[in-house]
Amino acid sequence: MPFLSEFRRSFYRRLEGDLKERGIQLVIAYGEPYSSDQSARRDVIHTEGALRVRQWSAWVAGRPLVYKSLGSLARTADVLVVDQSLRNMELYPQLMRQWTGRGPAVAMWDHGRTYTRPQSALEQSVKYALTRRARWFFSYTAGGAQAVTAHGFPRQRVTVVQNAIDTKALDEAYRDVTPSQITELRQRYGLTAGRTGLFIGALSATKRISFLVEAAENIAGHLPGFRLLVAGTGEERTAIEAAAARTSVVVPVGQAFGEHKALLGAVSDVMLMPGLVGLCAVDSFVLETPIVTTDWPWHAPEFEYLEHGRNAVVAPDDPRQYAASVAELLGSPERLDAIRQECRKDARQYTVEEMSRRFTDGLVRLLQDRRR
Repeated sequence: MPFLSEFRRSFYRRLEGDLKERGIQLVIAYGEPYSSDQSARRDVIHTEGALRVRQWSAWVAGRPLVYKSLGSLARTADVLVVDQSLRNMELYPQLMRQWTGRGPAVAMWDHGRTYTRPQSALEQSVKYALTRRARWFFSYTAGGAQAVTAHGFPRQRVTVVQNAIDTKALDEAYRDVTPSQITELRQRYGLTAGRTGLFIGALSATKRISFLVEAAENIAGHLPGFRLLVAGTGEERTAIEAAAARTSVVVPVGQAFGEHKALLGAVSDVMLMPGLVGLCAVDSFVLETPIVTTDWPWHAPEFEYLEHGRNAVVAPDDPRQYAASVAELLGSPERLDAIRQECRKDARQYTVEEMSRRFTDGLVRLLQDRRR
């Protein structure tokens, strides 16, 4: 792994247990953030039992190149699961070792295609050529699986893991929130029931923070008393702090995990995500706080979980029109409640338990195939 993030902690723990039940040992080898944006998010963890490996990184022509020293794992492992990324320099010799029959089987785990930024035809071609040399592919979503199979990867060697977070723990924390906690938080931040939005995630350029702030101020113009709770940190944190100093509409609340995230969801009515939508889609389902996003083209794979008008709202990619869509939704309690009910249903579908089960089944099939 490039590095370990807080949101993956429960998945790794669950996967380790599921694999152990099937007689398979899991070793998690990881490096460290290789960009200032990743470091600024402050969600990197170090967990007992995982193996931190030496890493070298450099930027060439604006692109990162990262090499992780796998040590004895490159010889003793049966399977190496790596990111589907051109930047991973350790991947190339491992694919060569696999080809010669002297190394572990190489599996890839990732999006399937590049979702979140433009990519040249040459980059796409090289990426798919590299992917075809893997023995198995674990795709975050069905869309990624379709992308790799459309470019020549065998469908029978693809597992859709259905990327998720620990929804069980978040749901329990959400259900445990008390009326007095809700009242206290609303009083602390001057929140009005029915007029509270939530942003949760990294404060990075892909989240379109300036769009978010402009839209929030426009929403307040439609609905006086509207407040936007902003949970997270990152390189764009100063933009949020500047907005909060200028207007009471924007309310920074720091990073949010576990009980804090659950409480923020309990006092919020909608989740505002005009930029990149990723695993926040699953957060929104559990917290029954429907996402309002835009038809911006660079969302992450989990955007596929959203259905406009059923479990989310996809608004035009313009701050004023976006604000109008949010105000309209908040002004329609019956419509909002119907969408919240659909969120609750979908929360049961996207779970870390299901993700681990799928991942385990795929690894078992790969190991069986390798031993034939």
